[in-house]
Amino acid sequence: MRCFQLSAGVSWLPDIASPSPSPPPPPPPPHLHLTLPGTQIENIEEDFRNGLKLMLLLEVISGERLPKPDKGKMRFHKIANVNKALEFISSKGVKLVSIGAEEIVDGNLKMTLGMIWTIILRFAIQDISVEETSAKEGLLLWCQRKTAPYRNVNVQNFHISWKDGLALCALIHRHRPDLIDYSKLRKDDPIGNLNTAFEVAEKYLDIPKMLDADDIVNTPKPDEKAIMTYVSCFYHAFAGAEQAETAANRICKVLAVNQENEKLMEEYEKLASELLEWIRRTIPWLENRVAEQTMHAMQQKLEDFRDYRRVHKPPKVQEKCQLEINFNTLQTKLRLSNRPAFMPSEGKMVSDIANAWKGLEQVEKGYEEWLLTEIRRLERLDHLAEKFKQKSTLHESWTTGKEELLSQKDYESASLMEIRALMRKHEAFESDLAAHQDRVEQIAAIAQELNELDYYDAATINAQCQGICDQWDNLGTLTQKRRESLERVEKLWETIDQLYLEFAKRAAPFNNWMDGAMEDLQDMFIVHRCWCCSSVINSFFVHTILITAHDQFKATLPEADKERMAIMGIHNEILKIAQTYGIKVVGENLYTVLSPQDISNKWEAVKQLVPMRDQTLQEEVARQQSNERLRRQFAAQANIIGPWIQTKMEEISHMSTDIAGSLEEQMSNLKTYEQNIINYKSNIDKLEGDHQLSQEGLIFDNKHTNYTMEHVRVGWEQLLTTIARTINEVENQILTRDAKGISQEQLNEFRASFNHFDRKRNGMMDPDDFRACLISMGYDLVSAFSPGEVEFARIMTLVDPNNTGVVTFQAFIDFMTRETAETDTAEQVMASFKILASDKLYITVEELRRELPPEQAEYCISRMTKYIGGDAPPGSLDYISFSSALYGESDL
Repeated sequence: MRCFQLSAGVSWLPDIASPSPSPPPPPPPPHLHLTLPGTQIENIEEDFRNGLKLMLLLEVISGERLPKPDKGKMRFHKIANVNKALEFISSKGVKLVSIGAEEIVDGNLKMTLGMIWTIILRFAIQDISVEETSAKEGLLLWCQRKTAPYRNVNVQNFHISWKDGLALCALIHRHRPDLIDYSKLRKDDPIGNLNTAFEVAEKYLDIPKMLDADDIVNTPKPDEKAIMTYVSCFYHAFAGAEQAETAANRICKVLAVNQENEKLMEEYEKLASELLEWIRRTIPWLENRVAEQTMHAMQQKLEDFRDYRRVHKPPKVQEKCQLEINFNTLQTKLRLSNRPAFMPSEGKMVSDIANAWKGLEQVEKGYEEWLLTEIRRLERLDHLAEKFKQKSTLHESWTTGKEELLSQKDYESASLMEIRALMRKHEAFESDLAAHQDRVEQIAAIAQELNELDYYDAATINAQCQGICDQWDNLGTLTQKRRESLERVEKLWETIDQLYLEFAKRAAPFNNWMDGAMEDLQDMFIVHRCWCCSSVINSFFVHTILITAHDQFKATLPEADKERMAIMGIHNEILKIAQTYGIKVVGENLYTVLSPQDISNKWEAVKQLVPMRDQTLQEEVARQQSNERLRRQFAAQANIIGPWIQTKMEEISHMSTDIAGSLEEQMSNLKTYEQNIINYKSNIDKLEGDHQLSQEGLIFDNKHTNYTMEHVRVGWEQLLTTIARTINEVENQILTRDAKGISQEQLNEFRASFNHFDRKRNGMMDPDDFRACLISMGYDLVSAFSPGEVEFARIMTLVDPNNTGVVTFQAFIDFMTRETAETDTAEQVMASFKILASDKLYITVEELRRELPPEQAEYCISRMTKYIGGDAPPGSLDYISFSSALYGESDL
């Protein structure tokens, strides 16, 4: 048996399965316990006989003080010292069978070796623990795990499994690959392999060469205790390195979570900024209410607005929904990693984005209403302007030459017959003038309405109207003056041609009637734009009145024809009298400017306009019928789509509270459901097309349905947002379940409890129901440090931080998972950094780069503050404040 070299030190045997948060630094290997001068063991039989080195060995290996040894050199002094050592061994629960102080003092080699093995087993091997196995089994399991990846190595025991030396070389290569090139080792060279392992261990690992390669190879079954003792030296030599590896892995995990969360925060900030900027740019465009002067320009504005609705807005709706989903996912990940909640930059909260979106939709709705109102106004203005033009043209045509005619003084040189003719002619003119009074009043009324509706060319209209009114006043003045002149000389004249007078009197009203009839037959009035009637039913009613009036007008044509024939009969009577009595009729009728030919021509014009008016009314009937078909077509689809959306919203609400099946099955069902909803988009698009046709036809009312396109759009967007949010909630539940180790049965139990106390069936519980739910699940609201109301108030701040007065299912799940699972803490991260720093209160840049992967090391270096302390070298970093910041208030 080779002698042991024992050095003064403290034995440290770590627990591999459950590493301490802050273990003491690794000691020298347990086989080097006495290497000081005068304490080296040279001969097992002789060096332990006086008991002094034995007591010193036990003090060093146990770290405890033994009773003071006897200094004498007599036999009884030696026996007393050995007994003190044996009593100490027995006090540690070790049974020494057949080993007495006399055998050790007498140099009994067998008993001395048995005692040494007992000490090794108790202080170097017994405390080894790997996954609830200890001593020999634990050491064997550790060897098996470390050598598992290596070829030609199969550790099953502590004798023949080590004969070829590959197992020892594998242990060294696993922890220090720089010391041995394992690929060059050969299984058929056991002595070379063993000597390589012994030499490397002694030179670089401070493990003495306890075994002989020839003895191991040439022995059928090598000594199990010797190999176990030697292998235990490797365990203790590499235990500290495994602690550092575990600590580094924990830090890498924590930093990776932090980096991923920071990336999600940056993505949220970027997406939120872009969406808010788009809203900021869009609102001024929608608030621009500068009206165009022409119908074409306003129609282009309406088309631009429709293009915005179809092309530009839908992607932003998706971005807004995705932003909410990303925010919820990020908050869930932060809760699961025990990080504080993410607080976006000022003005970029989800609520801020929702408010901005709401403001956008309000402005958008106002802009659409303004567009439609302006289009109606411009259409009305165009109609009135055309009507003003027609009436003004007719009036100006009638007044042409009237002022000159009234200003003549032909009566001064006229004969009696001529005077009488002039007088009758003037009376006829007065009758005609009175008949035209109504037309002048209509022209003035139309001009006033154009001014009230802010017609863009109102200045021209006002100038023309003012000219007509001034001319009309002048005509009235001239007419009155001429009458006075004719009455003054009328007494001088007696002869009058009654027939001419009668012709003039009957021809003038008839001519005026024909003018009015022609004006009515050419009226530009359009039924569906009747401004005194806004509803569809009133439009049809007005249309019916027009058709009835036209039918009544046609019924009066026979009587009018009789009047025409009577007037023409007067003219024929004049000709007959002239022929009978030989009177030569020369010149025109002095009492009127109307000739029989004029009456005939206008009558033929009236007869031609009647069928044209019939055709115009029939076309209007067809257009009204087409509009009614559009209304019914839109209503038929809207009455199906509207209830369908409402039904789907109710089904999604039911699915979100249903606990049947696993979360993955619910996710699959929701995805299928979402695809079905997306497939339904074609029906929405078809309804949009019908809505556009209705707007192009200027149809703004529909008595066949209560659903407008705006209602359907809002419902469709809410449906897409609801299914996306429901899917996100299930994804978060899966993430919570996987991260916290919550079983499907537990989640079902949480869902069942929540549904039971969700009395309003709206996916939320009020505080009283939440309290009852907690009590029903066995939660004790009375803690050791606070009474029930205080504890419940604390819980409510966790599940309802915004004081909304309700508890959602996601908040309930988060609280229950926090109560049933553990997460990393700041103290654990500090302890891991402390291991990497070799128990110092600071850590250097070199240590971080040596122990951590490059990305995580640079991450720590860029964020750790300088360590403030007199005993630290320049550039040292403070890992304690960094670890606290990871779990404290985040300013990310």
